[in-house]
Amino acid sequence: MSGTGPREAVFPTRMNLTLTKQRLKGAQTGHSLLAKKRDALTTRFRTILRKVDEAKRLMGRVLQLASFSLAEVTYTAGDIGYQVQESVRKATYTVQSKQENVSGVVLPAFEGVKSKDGNEFNLTGLSRGGQQIQKCRDTYVKAVGTLVELASLQTAFTILDEVIRATNRRVNAIEHVVIPRLDNTIKYINSELDEMDREEFFRLKKVQGKKKRDADRATDTRKAANDALAADNDGALQQSPDDGVGGGAGGGGDMLDQDKDDDVIF
Repeated sequence: MSGTGPREAVFPTRMNLTLTKQRLKGAQTGHSLLAKKRDALTTRFRTILRKVDEAKRLMGRVLQLASFSLAEVTYTAGDIGYQVQESVRKATYTVQSKQENVSGVVLPAFEGVKSKDGNEFNLTGLSRGGQQIQKCRDTYVKAVGTLVELASLQTAFTILDEVIRATNRRVNAIEHVVIPRLDNTIKYINSELDEMDREEFFRLKKVQGKKKRDADRATDTRKAANDALAADNDGALQQSPDDGVGGGAGGGGDMLDQDKDDDVIF
């Protein structure tokens, strides 16, 4: 019997066959949509992976330059950390967050924003090392911007990696579990319905054959009864024959011959 693989526990009826076919169609549509979503996310994932690689390489070079700039400032003006901490009142570089939708997946994106207010520690390094301090500041601002971009890409990379894995699991489950199970269920229901149709056809043939035999038997019985009745009637006619009107002993006389006058010949 077909449909011997894993299948749903349903009764083999035409209503369940229709419902199972609808479920199979929905599973195939869902599989197609999830496959397209997986392809779109994979394309975006590869793009982000390439950008992450470039950002990491750039980050290494920028931090190297920033470290050399800080070493130059330390060599020229000494330790200026406490002066910067005393002069800063609010952040001059902030990070804003926004969202991006990629095939139904929300990815956070970070963007660095420089404050338009003036520099609060312009007088730092006024006696010596001012140029190196400004250069170091610009280098570190660029390093922070690169770091923010890398953080945005890395966050999107992690989220996309998890979503792609979950989507792949769903696609594989539908392709290798759900659709074969529904196919086996449809084959099982079809085979059972065909078997029921064959049984019904055989039953109808048996009923028709029995009715025909009963009709033939009734016909034979009726024919035998008619033959017996006809034989009885023939025997009765042979025992008391009737020669008709005016003839024979069993027949009646001719009423016109009674008291008939002789014919007159002119």
